[in-house]
Formats: sequence, structure tokens, C-alpha cells
Amino acid sequence: MLFEFGYKDFVDIVLVAAMLYYIYRLMKDSGSLNIFIGVLVFLIVWLMVSHLLDMKLLGSIFDKLISVGVLALIVLFQDEIRRFLLTLGTHKMLGNFVKLFTLRQENGKDEHKEMLPIVMACLSMGKQKVGALIVLERRIPMTDIVKTGEIIDATISQRLIENIFFKNSPLHDGAMVISNKRIEAAGCILPVSHNLNIPKELGLRHRAALGISQESDAVTIVVSEETGSISAAIKGEFRLRLSSEELERILTEEFDE
Repeated sequence: MLFEFGYKDFVDIVLVAAMLYYIYRLMKDSGSLNIFIGVLVFLIVWLMVSHLLDMKLLGSIFDKLISVGVLALIVLFQDEIRRFLLTLGTHKMLGNFVKLFTLRQENGKDEHKEMLPIVMACLSMGKQKVGALIVLERRIPMTDIVKTGEIIDATISQRLIENIFFKNSPLHDGAMVISNKRIEAAGCILPVSHNLNIPKELGLRHRAALGISQESDAVTIVVSEETGSISAAIKGEFRLRLSSEELERILTEEFDE
């Protein structure tokens, strides 16, 4: 046999495949899929030239590019790397998971009640065609986003949400951040997605919602000022034209994870 294939080699292949799939999903969500494919093609060409075809001159050039390319990749994908590290840093240990699961069993009904004022406020604002942008924090903290707005720190209330996004309110143009079952801040500034595949009829609020969903695990709700339709951005993808029942179901499923 040319080489021995053991269980360690199988685990190695599976881990590499899982890593490549995760990077693929990360690049796809952030709109950088073409860059990821280009990097893969470059690596394949480098392996063929340096190791299979054994071209000395061209191989040495590619080797130099690879050594410098690591720094270039860090610059190109700094947002994706930051998101990946934040995701790793916010994973709970087994003990915390057990504790969290116990709390959910005890307070599951209360958690669902927290979503109802949000859903009702979005439904009411949609009927009146009042634009709104609401970010619901999950595991990755929104500390940097909260700092860009005005601290509210109030109980979630349908009337308060509607008043904040009322057209004459000074905070209606920014985003509201909800964290730990409280309205943390309003008038916050979100990163805008540069994904070219976003439908042209969607405005700046939708781009901002997609942007924060690409950089974090937050669930972002958008109420269109032009059409009154309700949308949600989750993990770099849109859920468009939602009814109140669909929005409530999505929020319940996402925050039950």
C-alpha cells in the first residue's frame, strides 16, 4: 500500500471538512463567498504547482505569496474573524447549560410573554406605516452597538416601543436594542450590509438589519415605513412579509435554542 489510512486520518478529514463548511457558511452570510472561493482556488493551484508538479520557480513565488497572504486574509476577513471569536467566547459551559435549561423549564411561559409586546407593537406600527428597527440580543453582546445610542433601560412595553419609533420622536431613526428582557437602548447605529443580492426595494433599515445579523447572532425585526410589512433578519438571511403569528413563532423558536 502507498499509505496507511487509520481512524486518525478519518477524524482529520472530517474536522477539515467541518471547518471548511463553517467558513463557507460564514462567508456566504457576510456576502464574501466569491473571495472565499478565490482563496480556495489559489490554494489548490499552489498545492499543484509546489507539490504535484514540483515547479521550482513558480512554486517559490507562490510560497512567498502564501506567507504574506495570511496577513492579507486577516485584513480582508477581520469582521468574520471577530464574529467567529465572539461566537467561541460566548459559548456556555456544560454547567451553565444545565442551569439555563432548568431556568427555561421554570420560566418558559414568562419568556414567551416578553415577545408579545414586541409582536403587537410591530403589528400596530405596520398598520400605521411607522418604520422601526429592533435588535434582539442573544449570546453575542451588543455593547458596542448600545454605546452608539441613548440608554433607555426600561421594561418591554408595546406603548413605549411605539412612542420611541413615532415619526416625531428624536430616536425613531435609529435601532432599538433589547437585551435581557429589557429595552436597553434606542437610536443606535448599526453596520450596513454591502451584500449586492439584497432586493432593491428594500431600504436602509433592511440593510442595517442584515448587517448586524451578519456580524452577530442577534434577531433583527424591521417594519417598513413605505409598505408597513414586517421582516426579520437572522444569521444573514431575510424572512420577508411576516404576519404577526409568523413573527411570534420565529421569535419563540429562535429564543428557545
